[in-house]
Amino acid sequence: MGIWDRFTNVVNSYINDIGGRKREWKNSNSYSGDPDLDAAYEELDDYLNGKEQNKNTRHANVKLPPEELRPDFEYLGLPFGADAEECKAAYKRLLKIHHPDRHAGHEGNMKKATEKSAKINAAWERIEKWRKGAS
Repeated sequence: MGIWDRFTNVVNSYINDIGGRKREWKNSNSYSGDPDLDAAYEELDDYLNGKEQNKNTRHANVKLPPEELRPDFEYLGLPFGADAEECKAAYKRLLKIHHPDRHAGHEGNMKKATEKSAKINAAWERIEKWRKGAS
């Protein structure tokens, strides 16, 4: 049985339980005998019963940056505390768009691009300085 078939079975079983009726557990605490499907049922039950962990507590050992860096993350278009790979990708993407050499044909646009790329570089450098100091 494929993963989509298993997923369909899980969804169908919950659709059939609409109306507040509790699903009956088999005596063996197993749904189907298939460990993957049983694990999916358990995970879905935990989620529906509110036992899923808070996303903030999953990564409790991850150190968040200081609040002073929040504008830098926002300037790069990232959520606060984004990981290094996301930061690097956003930095490269923005710099590729706003690099002054791309706007060399128009002096006004080149000046704006120079200012924008300087702000992008400054935000990136502050975030990287914090990351190197926090390691």
